[in-house]
Amino acid sequence: MQIVKSSFIIFVFIQILFSCGSSNGESNNKKIVSIGTSTVLAHSYSNTTKINTKHLTLDLDIDFVNKTVYGVARHEMENHGSDTAIFDIKALEIQKVTIGNGNEHETDFIIGKKDDLLGQPLFVKIKKDTKFVNIYYKTTDKTEALDWLDPKLTEGKKYPFMYSQGEAILTRSWIPIQDVPSNRITYSANVKVPKDLLALMSAENPRNLNPEGKYHFEMRQPIPCYLIAIAVGNIAYRKLGPNCGVYSEPELIQKCKYEFVDMPKMIGAAEKIYGKYQWEQYDILLLPYSFPFGGMENPRLTFANPTLLAGDRSLVSVIAHELAHSWSGNLVTNAAWEDFWLNEGFTVYFENRIMEELYGKEVADMLAIIEFQELQSEMKTINEGEFPEDTQLKLALTNRNPDEGMTSVAYVKGAFFLKTLEQKVGRELFDKFLKLYFKENAFKTVTTEGFEKLLNTELLKPNNITFNTKEWLYAKGLPSNCIHLKSQRFEDVQTLADRFASGEDLFKVKKSKKRKKQKKSVLTRDKFSTQEWLAFIRHLPTKMDPKQLQKLDDKLNFKGWGNSEIQTEWYVLGIHSGYKGIKPNLKKFLNKIGRRKYIAPLYQALSENPDDLIWAKKVFIKAGMGYHFVTRSSVIEILYPHKEHVETKK
Repeated sequence: MQIVKSSFIIFVFIQILFSCGSSNGESNNKKIVSIGTSTVLAHSYSNTTKINTKHLTLDLDIDFVNKTVYGVARHEMENHGSDTAIFDIKALEIQKVTIGNGNEHETDFIIGKKDDLLGQPLFVKIKKDTKFVNIYYKTTDKTEALDWLDPKLTEGKKYPFMYSQGEAILTRSWIPIQDVPSNRITYSANVKVPKDLLALMSAENPRNLNPEGKYHFEMRQPIPCYLIAIAVGNIAYRKLGPNCGVYSEPELIQKCKYEFVDMPKMIGAAEKIYGKYQWEQYDILLLPYSFPFGGMENPRLTFANPTLLAGDRSLVSVIAHELAHSWSGNLVTNAAWEDFWLNEGFTVYFENRIMEELYGKEVADMLAIIEFQELQSEMKTINEGEFPEDTQLKLALTNRNPDEGMTSVAYVKGAFFLKTLEQKVGRELFDKFLKLYFKENAFKTVTTEGFEKLLNTELLKPNNITFNTKEWLYAKGLPSNCIHLKSQRFEDVQTLADRFASGEDLFKVKKSKKRKKQKKSVLTRDKFSTQEWLAFIRHLPTKMDPKQLQKLDDKLNFKGWGNSEIQTEWYVLGIHSGYKGIKPNLKKFLNKIGRRKYIAPLYQALSENPDDLIWAKKVFIKAGMGYHFVTRSSVIEILYPHKEHVETKK
């Protein structure tokens, strides 16, 4: 859709449309017209500079039979003299719009031209002193944010489950809203669900079932709209600390208690570094396996993927990451998706500091090195693609899906920018600056340019420090002064990988001449950490003799390890090596796991060989019905690059 840059043109046109009532006196509401639209930012139609939501009250009825949310979105707005309010909608049925608080009366509205990415603008006719706009609507089967799961896709297999995923611009597909991160709002909600299910939101939450299935929620701190979240299912709760706990299906609650036992310590470590946690309660909700991410930082209620239940607490850095978002992302938010690194780069840096505080620098460095390896690999792919400029921190995403900016560049290059800064200025000065950054911008939004200005005026210039800030923020690739981390433990396992690849039998058990007891083989499953095993697998040649891989599986069982990080790396290596022995386990994995980080690389590897591609498409037809829209869309782009129509089947 062509974007009209002049707001004057659009408002003149709206005035004409609203003034041209039909000759028989009927209202223009529900009429869909093709009109040009302007955007405040690259990914929203909303006119928040003219009128913006301050508080949102939701009345929601969750219908599992029809897989539909019936809702009223009541916007309490700050009006700067506008006679039109523009909202973002996508795949919603707008039933009516009223203005007023209590004494409501219907008003005209116009739905603009549909765009596959942005959805549609909803133009509402108001008065220049209007403060309350109420939108009556329902979701449809095209709603992208909501994942409706049949009981067989849950752990308990008895009750259905529903959850939302709003980042980046999917909230508009289940709530008519001004879907732009620069406008922070408070919200409340009244939610009706089936009596045997518990409703939760990114707000103050219940611990027990309401016998009538009615729940009330309050989020008193202003948040960006993408953080409004909901989940409904058969859910239990366990307290883990004074202000933290975990929700999950009852079948997994004990595993969650074991895996996330260090949450209170994480909160304490985070507060020690950057100040008091400002959201009162920090809980985790473990969702079904279809959830597309490792975690989502919804305030007060982090959504998490069951793949974190590794059984050995080896993947809890994801929880540290989502907790860190309580400062970077939730407390201080990127103003636009082009500034996404401000959310994620800060969070990865902060996550690593939390892990260092709890588990030591050696563990934290190994985690950072693993992430840096992933960054190098992804940057190579980006450089060979259509948008090599995506290796910059400040992105150009106009007319593009903001999800395209959610790469390891924002996460890991952003974190290494901050790590390099810390090395340059010293940790004490850097922490003092970051505490100021969080304090000065609390419950506000920030641009890259705004951060750059604050960095110069509050840290670099006062301390006479020269740093290549602009190169880091606005240039492609990694600057030459990027901090370099080393790990002796990684170097040791990489040496073992070289020895194995060269044909040495590392499983041969040798007897001691002095003692009759047998020594253990060089490679044993319990000898190395998850990160060391990842370093071992990644260091093996991209293509190996399948017989060698079979030997590793016979001794170590990588294909059935139970840790999704290790399994994904192993399956990718096996696919590239033509190792058929992984196929049964790989098929089970693709049918069970919906986390995009794991699923997308596997389908990408399978797509590179014609026979594997045919096999992958057959698996996806069934497996895809268990993926959230986010993951399913990514896989379709990989398997069907020419945009063929594909239907997943139950």
